[in-house]
Amino acid sequence: MNIPFISRQTGEACLDWLALTRALEAGHDLPRAELGDTFLYRKSDTFLTRSAWIDGLGLLVKAASVFPGNPTRKIPAVNGAVTLFSDKDGTLEALIDFHLVTKWKTAADSLLAARRLARPDSRTVLIVGAGAVARSLIEAYGAGFPEAGISLWNRTAERAEAVVRDYPHVQILHDLERAVRDADIVSAATMSTKPLIRGEWLRPGQHVDLIGAYRPDMREADDAALTRACIFVDSRETVLDHIGELAIPIATKAITRQDVIADFYDLSRGTFRRRHDDEITLFKNGGGAHLDLMTSRHILDRWQKQ
Repeated sequence: MNIPFISRQTGEACLDWLALTRALEAGHDLPRAELGDTFLYRKSDTFLTRSAWIDGLGLLVKAASVFPGNPTRKIPAVNGAVTLFSDKDGTLEALIDFHLVTKWKTAADSLLAARRLARPDSRTVLIVGAGAVARSLIEAYGAGFPEAGISLWNRTAERAEAVVRDYPHVQILHDLERAVRDADIVSAATMSTKPLIRGEWLRPGQHVDLIGAYRPDMREADDAALTRACIFVDSRETVLDHIGELAIPIATKAITRQDVIADFYDLSRGTFRRRHDDEITLFKNGGGAHLDLMTSRHILDRWQKQ
């Protein structure tokens, strides 16, 4: 039996952002995923395995190593492997390039949320951070909000300039506070352990998208941002107890678990939405394995059709 391997180049040719957001939405109409995560740590390095089983869609195991020091060695900070199994008989169906799945899952996760939570008339998107995720966010938000201008802020100008060389329509900004205040959508994808986005900078009608924090000790927004905003997550199960962005303020009682209004399993119920134009919405992208499974199944389906 020949097991297909879908490379990044092959997969990219099959995909578009809006179709994937629709696939993620459809995936949440299926039975709730069974999930299993393990996290191992060595100082700033992390190794995690994430597995998911969705009845009717299949099984997936994704292993990822996150070594923040790797860019100094000129290799990616995040590496791993994705294996997709049949829901019918448990046999291995495909090996899919890890970076392909991670890129499309991560940015489509945020884009799906933004299409429900951001104001439709949003015209300015700020991306905070200039790593690999920033590039996919430029593409995803460009597809979802084609009339919006996109700007970029990063701690170091050199990395921001490297991104803009590939995306010359993106503007580099140097004052984070002013950039946040001026943006309709703020999307943060950093490795920060201390909050960068401050609640005092936010204004009515904004949408805040938080991607970077994935460990218990990581945050990108402060307590004031959380208390001023209406909070949404992609999955309560994978975010609330495992990621510092919400786990820390819940532990300190700055917010409660009940302050999280909805997750993606509430999409069909109509509660995952902006309720009025002046609302500040805040979304935490936790990126659980069920989203990797939905994305991988979509990639395999599109690849088979082509």
